[in-house]
Amino acid sequence: MTTLMTSLSQIAALGGPVVLILLAVSVLTLALMLYKLWQFRASSVGRHHALRQALIAWDDGNTAKAHDTLATSKSYLAPLIADGFASAPRARLTAEAEARFAKLESGFRAMDTVAQLAPLLGLFGTVLGMIDAFQSLQSAGSQVDPSLLAGGIWVALLTTAVGLAVAMPTAVALSWFEARMDVERVFADMAIQTICAPKTRPADA
Repeated sequence: MTTLMTSLSQIAALGGPVVLILLAVSVLTLALMLYKLWQFRASSVGRHHALRQALIAWDDGNTAKAHDTLATSKSYLAPLIADGFASAPRARLTAEAEARFAKLESGFRAMDTVAQLAPLLGLFGTVLGMIDAFQSLQSAGSQVDPSLLAGGIWVALLTTAVGLAVAMPTAVALSWFEARMDVERVFADMAIQTICAPKTRPADA
Protein backbone atom coordinates (compact mmCIF):
# COMPACT_ATOMS: atom_id res chain seq x y z
CA MET A 1 0.00 0.00 0.00
CA THR A 2 2.85 2.35 0.86
CA THR A 3 4.55 1.55 -2.46
CA LEU A 4 1.33 2.31 -4.33
CA MET A 5 0.90 5.64 -2.59
CA THR A 6 4.52 6.53 -3.30
CA SER A 7 4.09 5.69 -6.99
CA LEU A 8 0.92 7.77 -7.20
CA SER A 9 2.60 10.73 -5.54
CA GLN A 10 5.51 10.50 -7.97
CA ILE A 11 3.14 10.40 -10.95
CA ALA A 12 1.24 13.39 -9.58
CA ALA A 13 4.48 15.32 -9.05
CA LEU A 14 5.61 14.61 -12.62
CA GLY A 15 2.25 15.20 -14.32
CA GLY A 16 1.25 18.30 -12.42
CA PRO A 17 -2.26 19.50 -11.61
CA VAL A 18 -3.88 17.70 -14.56
CA VAL A 19 -2.76 14.32 -13.22
CA LEU A 20 -3.97 15.27 -9.75
CA ILE A 21 -7.38 16.10 -11.20
CA LEU A 22 -7.49 12.81 -13.10
CA LEU A 23 -6.48 10.85 -10.01
CA ALA A 24 -9.23 12.55 -8.00
CA VAL A 25 -11.76 11.80 -10.76
CA SER A 26 -10.64 8.16 -10.85
CA VAL A 27 -11.22 7.78 -7.11
CA LEU A 28 -14.70 9.31 -7.35
CA THR A 29 -15.54 7.19 -10.37
CA LEU A 30 -14.41 4.01 -8.64
CA ALA A 31 -16.56 4.91 -5.64
CA LEU A 32 -19.53 5.43 -7.97
CA MET A 33 -18.96 2.07 -9.66
CA LEU A 34 -18.82 0.27 -6.32
CA TYR A 35 -22.01 2.03 -5.23
CA LYS A 36 -23.79 0.98 -8.42
CA LEU A 37 -22.67 -2.63 -7.93
CA TRP A 38 -24.03 -2.53 -4.38
CA GLN A 39 -27.27 -0.94 -5.58
CA PHE A 40 -27.75 -3.54 -8.32
CA ARG A 41 -27.14 -6.34 -5.84
CA ALA A 42 -29.44 -4.85 -3.20
CA SER A 43 -32.18 -4.44 -5.80
CA SER A 44 -31.69 -8.02 -7.06
CA VAL A 45 -31.12 -6.84 -10.60
CA GLY A 46 -31.15 -9.84 -12.91
CA ARG A 47 -32.38 -12.20 -10.19
CA HIS A 48 -36.01 -12.65 -11.18
CA HIS A 49 -36.56 -16.40 -10.85
CA ALA A 50 -39.50 -16.00 -8.47
CA LEU A 51 -40.99 -13.28 -10.66
CA ARG A 52 -40.76 -15.51 -13.71
CA GLN A 53 -42.51 -18.34 -11.89
CA ALA A 54 -45.21 -15.94 -10.70
CA LEU A 55 -45.73 -14.68 -14.22
CA ILE A 56 -45.96 -18.21 -15.58
CA ALA A 57 -48.62 -19.02 -12.99
CA TRP A 58 -50.49 -15.80 -13.83
CA ASP A 59 -50.26 -16.57 -17.54
CA ASP A 60 -51.79 -20.00 -16.84
CA GLY A 61 -54.65 -18.41 -14.89
CA ASN A 62 -53.45 -19.65 -11.48
CA THR A 63 -53.69 -16.37 -9.58
CA ALA A 64 -53.31 -17.91 -6.11
CA LYS A 65 -49.98 -19.50 -7.02
CA ALA A 66 -48.91 -16.30 -8.76
CA HIS A 67 -49.47 -14.23 -5.61
CA ASP A 68 -47.81 -16.81 -3.36
CA THR A 69 -44.74 -17.06 -5.58
CA LEU A 70 -44.50 -13.29 -5.95
CA ALA A 71 -44.37 -12.92 -2.14
CA THR A 72 -41.04 -14.79 -2.10
CA SER A 73 -39.32 -12.39 -4.49
CA LYS A 74 -36.89 -9.71 -3.31
CA SER A 75 -36.62 -8.05 -6.71
CA TYR A 76 -37.13 -4.32 -7.06
CA LEU A 77 -39.76 -5.17 -9.69
CA ALA A 78 -41.88 -7.21 -7.25
CA PRO A 79 -44.03 -4.20 -6.17
CA LEU A 80 -44.61 -3.40 -9.84
CA ILE A 81 -45.77 -6.94 -10.55
CA ALA A 82 -48.00 -6.82 -7.47
CA ASP A 83 -49.64 -3.64 -8.78
CA GLY A 84 -50.20 -5.41 -12.09
CA PHE A 85 -51.82 -8.37 -10.36
CA ALA A 86 -54.08 -5.82 -8.64
CA SER A 87 -55.28 -4.67 -12.07
CA ALA A 88 -53.26 -1.45 -12.34
CA PRO A 89 -53.48 0.01 -15.86
CA ARG A 90 -50.70 -0.67 -18.35
CA ALA A 91 -49.71 3.01 -18.59
CA ARG A 92 -49.20 3.19 -14.83
CA LEU A 93 -47.11 0.00 -14.80
CA THR A 94 -44.92 1.32 -17.59
CA ALA A 95 -44.42 4.63 -15.81
CA GLU A 96 -43.54 2.91 -12.53
CA ALA A 97 -41.07 0.64 -14.30
CA GLU A 98 -39.33 3.63 -15.88
CA ALA A 99 -39.15 5.35 -12.50
CA ARG A 100 -37.38 2.33 -11.06
CA PHE A 101 -35.03 2.16 -14.04
CA ALA A 102 -34.20 5.85 -13.67
CA LYS A 103 -33.15 5.25 -10.06
CA LEU A 104 -30.88 2.39 -11.07
CA GLU A 105 -29.43 4.39 -13.95
CA SER A 106 -28.54 7.39 -11.82
CA GLY A 107 -24.82 8.00 -12.14
CA PHE A 108 -24.59 6.65 -15.68
CA ARG A 109 -24.34 10.18 -17.08
CA ALA A 110 -21.43 10.94 -14.74
CA MET A 111 -19.57 7.81 -15.84
CA ASP A 112 -20.21 8.65 -19.48
CA THR A 113 -18.83 12.16 -18.92
CA VAL A 114 -15.69 10.76 -17.30
CA ALA A 115 -15.19 8.26 -20.13
CA GLN A 116 -15.40 11.06 -22.71
CA LEU A 117 -13.56 13.86 -20.94
CA ALA A 118 -10.72 11.98 -19.21
CA PRO A 119 -8.77 11.41 -22.47
CA LEU A 120 -9.32 15.03 -23.49
CA LEU A 121 -8.14 16.24 -20.11
CA GLY A 122 -5.08 14.02 -20.45
CA LEU A 123 -4.41 15.42 -23.91
CA PHE A 124 -4.76 18.93 -22.52
CA GLY A 125 -2.11 18.11 -19.93
CA THR A 126 0.13 16.74 -22.68
CA VAL A 127 -0.18 19.94 -24.69
CA LEU A 128 0.72 22.01 -21.63
CA GLY A 129 3.67 19.74 -20.96
CA MET A 130 4.89 20.00 -24.55
CA ILE A 131 4.67 23.78 -24.38
CA ASP A 132 6.75 23.73 -21.21
CA ALA A 133 9.28 21.35 -22.77
CA PHE A 134 9.78 23.53 -25.84
CA GLN A 135 10.06 26.63 -23.68
CA SER A 136 12.86 24.93 -21.74
CA LEU A 137 14.47 23.98 -25.04
CA GLN A 138 14.28 27.58 -26.23
CA SER A 139 15.74 28.84 -22.96
CA ALA A 140 18.73 26.52 -23.42
CA GLY A 141 19.69 28.45 -26.54
CA SER A 142 22.55 26.95 -28.53
CA GLN A 143 23.46 24.54 -25.75
CA VAL A 144 20.61 22.16 -26.53
CA ASP A 145 20.55 18.90 -24.61
CA PRO A 146 18.45 16.24 -26.42
CA SER A 147 17.73 14.56 -23.10
CA LEU A 148 16.04 17.76 -21.93
CA LEU A 149 13.51 17.59 -24.76
CA ALA A 150 13.04 13.81 -24.43
CA GLY A 151 12.44 14.10 -20.71
CA GLY A 152 9.91 16.88 -21.21
CA ILE A 153 8.05 14.88 -23.85
CA TRP A 154 7.64 11.70 -21.81
CA VAL A 155 6.50 13.66 -18.80
CA ALA A 156 3.98 15.45 -21.01
CA LEU A 157 2.71 12.16 -22.46
CA LEU A 158 2.18 10.85 -18.94
CA THR A 159 -1.03 12.85 -18.61
CA THR A 160 -2.46 11.27 -21.77
CA ALA A 161 -1.64 7.81 -20.41
CA VAL A 162 -3.35 8.62 -17.10
CA GLY A 163 -6.39 10.01 -18.91
CA LEU A 164 -6.74 6.83 -20.97
CA ALA A 165 -6.20 4.67 -17.89
CA VAL A 166 -9.14 6.45 -16.25
CA ALA A 167 -11.40 6.47 -19.31
CA MET A 168 -11.06 2.88 -20.52
CA PRO A 169 -12.25 0.99 -17.40
CA THR A 170 -14.97 3.59 -16.91
CA ALA A 171 -16.25 3.00 -20.45
CA VAL A 172 -16.18 -0.78 -19.95
CA ALA A 173 -18.06 -0.55 -16.64
CA LEU A 174 -20.65 1.80 -18.11
CA SER A 175 -21.20 -0.54 -21.06
CA TRP A 176 -21.75 -3.44 -18.67
CA PHE A 177 -24.21 -1.49 -16.52
CA GLU A 178 -26.15 -0.32 -19.58
CA ALA A 179 -26.31 -3.86 -20.95
CA ARG A 180 -27.77 -5.07 -17.66
CA MET A 181 -30.41 -2.34 -17.76
CA ASP A 182 -31.32 -3.23 -21.35
CA VAL A 183 -32.06 -6.77 -20.17
CA GLU A 184 -34.11 -5.39 -17.29
CA ARG A 185 -36.23 -3.32 -19.66
CA VAL A 186 -36.94 -6.32 -21.86
CA PHE A 187 -37.96 -8.38 -18.84
CA ALA A 188 -40.20 -5.62 -17.44
CA ASP A 189 -41.89 -5.14 -20.81
CA MET A 190 -42.50 -8.87 -21.09
CA ALA A 191 -43.89 -8.93 -17.55
CA ILE A 192 -46.30 -6.06 -18.21
CA GLN A 193 -47.49 -7.70 -21.43
CA THR A 194 -48.06 -10.99 -19.61
CA ILE A 195 -49.98 -9.33 -16.77
CA CYS A 196 -52.19 -7.24 -19.02
CA ALA A 197 -52.83 -9.96 -21.62
CA PRO A 198 -52.44 -13.45 -20.10
CA LYS A 199 -53.00 -16.38 -22.42
CA THR A 200 -55.44 -17.88 -19.90
CA ARG A 201 -58.05 -15.68 -18.24
CA PRO A 202 -57.62 -15.72 -14.43
CA ALA A 203 -60.11 -18.04 -12.77
CA ASP A 204 -61.25 -15.39 -10.28
CA ALA A 205 -61.56 -12.62 -12.92
